[in-house]
Amino acid sequence: MANAYDGSALYPTEPKTRALIDQWIDWQGIELNNSWVYALMHIIRNSPEHQDQKEVEKSIQAWNSMMLILENQLANTQAYVAGQQFSLADIPIGLSVQRWYLTPFEKPDCPHVKRYYDLLSQREPYLKWGNNGQN
Repeated sequence: MANAYDGSALYPTEPKTRALIDQWIDWQGIELNNSWVYALMHIIRNSPEHQDQKEVEKSIQAWNSMMLILENQLANTQAYVAGQQFSLADIPIGLSVQRWYLTPFEKPDCPHVKRYYDLLSQREPYLKWGNNGQN
């Protein structure tokens, strides 16, 4: 979509920048999303197939571990996931951050993720579409 609608501000044409954005989108879709499935299905959806407490804890630990990876990346960029500018990667990762914050379980202290969440929450489209009016 970014390519079809001149979205170069979100998805630059420079190969190294684009590769970094792709890396974080792939990480979100493969690593981060897979970490939270069991916990979310148990805690939020009360799925009968997701009642094994050991698996819930394993999923929560994996989810928190993924968020610590994000914490380290955001400590490096001091802004958005792929650098100083909002990019296509911030859309799916921002949604995942919102899901993490809204799912009730104990979380590690992640001041850079919190700052990122606050930064995203200054964006009107994020408040409307990514944060479901939760701020």
